[in-house]
Amino acid sequence: MRHRLEGRKLGRETDQRSLLLRNLVKSLIEHGRITTTLAKAKEMRSKAERVISYGKMNSVHGRRLAYQILGSRTLVKKLFDEIAPAMMDRSGGYTRIYKNGFRKGDSAPLAIIEFVVHEAKIEKKDNIKAKDLNK
Repeated sequence: MRHRLEGRKLGRETDQRSLLLRNLVKSLIEHGRITTTLAKAKEMRSKAERVISYGKMNSVHGRRLAYQILGSRTLVKKLFDEIAPAMMDRSGGYTRIYKNGFRKGDSAPLAIIEFVVHEAKIEKKDNIKAKDLNK
């Protein structure tokens, strides 16, 4: 019986699944937005939000915890210097998932996962351009 067992298996063994989710989180932090299957996006959301919470701690302990998941000093630096400060006013819900149709080969449901702040930065740039045009 699987009482109180959480998470999707994603058709992989435990070590492969954990590495897959870590790599998805790394790609999300590196690019800000990734496209993957809906099940993978929903599963990696909790890891991504946990890493951002580590970034909001802004301590040596938080950096070490983030490094355990990310495994790259450049990604940890980007997390602590760019992403986490933008999320300081939020108490959760740092990522957003959009459904994005179906994959051509196997009809797997696709999704786009991105940071919530990603859209806000784009809107601010558009507003600045609109103000410049009005002058």
